[in-house]
Order: sequence, then structure tokens, then C-alpha cells
Amino acid sequence: MKNTITELFDIKYPLIQAGMVWNSGWRLASAVSNAGGLGLIGAGSMYPAVLKEHIQKCKKATNKPFGINVPMLYPNIEEIMHIIVEEGVEIVFTSAGNPKTWTPFLKEHGITVVHVVSSVKFALKSEQAGVDAVVAEGFEAGGHNGREETTTFTLIPMVKEKLTIPIIAAGGIASGRGMLAAMVLGADGVQIGSRFVASNESSAHINFKNEVVKTQDGDTQLTLKELAPVRLIKNKFYTELQELYQHNPTVEQLKDKLGRARAKKGMFEGDLENGELEIGQIAGLIHEIKPADAIVREIIDEFNLVKNSFC
Repeated sequence: MKNTITELFDIKYPLIQAGMVWNSGWRLASAVSNAGGLGLIGAGSMYPAVLKEHIQKCKKATNKPFGINVPMLYPNIEEIMHIIVEEGVEIVFTSAGNPKTWTPFLKEHGITVVHVVSSVKFALKSEQAGVDAVVAEGFEAGGHNGREETTTFTLIPMVKEKLTIPIIAAGGIASGRGMLAAMVLGADGVQIGSRFVASNESSAHINFKNEVVKTQDGDTQLTLKELAPVRLIKNKFYTELQELYQHNPTVEQLKDKLGRARAKKGMFEGDLENGELEIGQIAGLIHEIKPADAIVREIIDEFNLVKNSFC
């Protein structure tokens, strides 16, 4: 299944597991990489020393390529980037910041760089910054999202029209059918997050995994647009936020309500009432917790089956 993405990362399938905070440790990343995709460790929820430990454990668990997702608003970003170089990581996905800031540094050390974008404007800026590929992420995605609210179905062909570098589609993809649809629209590969949250190897709390499996259409909503738009499962915390919105809250009031470590409380510690439960709309199609390698096989088998039915 060779194309520009499999050649760029030296992987079997053009399928990337998203680097999601509190969900994507070394176990998940290595399992996806061993299955033929590209696993990503989510550095956004890790102190530098913890990230270093995850990188070293991932190296022992797989001899296949894997990468790190780094939100560039991370407070210890400089230390994180130097650990990545010291540990010989060869692939970095950056997000939540200006790609010009770290791309030259990473490229100087021979690292393949991909930046996550939610609009054509930022896709072009990423290409100009020298990244090797972009992840174009639609509004359906879980977690922190773009302010443009552009869906994957419209974003991918618009980005494809303007860019010359490879495009990875993300947002609302959890199956072989979704993967094929994204590639028909112009993507060279896909990045999948929510489906891998509900995997055995995900570092998410079992309470959260079970909640994802129970989620149906309409159970997630984008909120906190005044701070950083985030898609959440509707729970007690979400309901309290909506009640606060009835009184036209200030940014400071929203920050006070959000508090600290709310995502960790929900996804990693399993507090389904008071935590942030970040997941994509596609959770309505996730009905079972499975091993990561089984998820990869299922997606690729369905992709090939549906593709062949049209040929």
C-alpha cells in the first residue's frame, strides 16, 4: 500500500494514530507502529522526564518508526524539543502554534516534521515554513479544534487544491470507509484519534473508554471557544458550563470554571462527572474496546474491501 505517506514515514499503511493527551503513551504508539501504521506519543500531557521514559520504552517495544506529537504552547517546549533530538526521534507532529518556530530546528537535526492545521491559510503557512506534510483536521475531531469550524469533508479538497506537500486527513475518521473517503477527497493518508482511545493499549482510564463506547450522535459538543475550542462529551461539567454561558461570562470566569487538570481528571483519572471528556463526533460509531493491532487490521481490511468493490 505504497504512497507518499508510507514512503515519508517508512510504514506499511498510510494510517497515523493521533498523539492525544492522556491517551497516547508508549504502549499505544508501539502497538500501532508494530501493526503497520505510525504510532504517536502524545507529549502534551507529559513532563519532560516522563516523555523521555515513554520514548525509551517505545524504542524497546518496537523496531518500527514512531513519532511524537508536540503542542507548541507547552510550557517546557524547549526542553521537550531537545529531549526529542537527544533520544533520536525521527518524526515529530507539531500543533497549536506557529510552525516557523520549531520546524527549522527539527529539520536541522534530520527530523521529519508534520504540522496540524484546521484551515487552508495555516496549511499554506506550514508549507512555507518547510514542513514535510500537514494534518488537515476537520471540525468533527475531538479535543482542541480550529475556530473556523470547517468540516473534514470540505477542508481536505480545499487544502489539496492549494498545497504541493502530502496531506493527512483527520477528524471524523474511524473506519476503512472513512479512510477511503478521505483519500478520495485528496488526502494521502489519515490520522485517527478517537478509535484508538477505545483500545486496550490506550492510557485512558477504563471509565472514559467505556463512556466513549456508550457515546452516540449528538453526545459531543464544541465549547469554550473564548479560550481554546474543545469538543467534549456532554456531562455534569459540560452542563455547568452551559449554565454559566446563560449569564454571559467573562473569559476570567470561564478560566475559573475550567480550573486546572480538568482533562487529566476526566480522561486519565476517570472522573466522568467533573472531568473534560475529549472525544470526536465519530465516537458514535465506536462500539467496542479492542487491541490496537485489531483496530488497524479492521480499518485496512474494510478499506481494501470497499475500494475493490468500486474497481
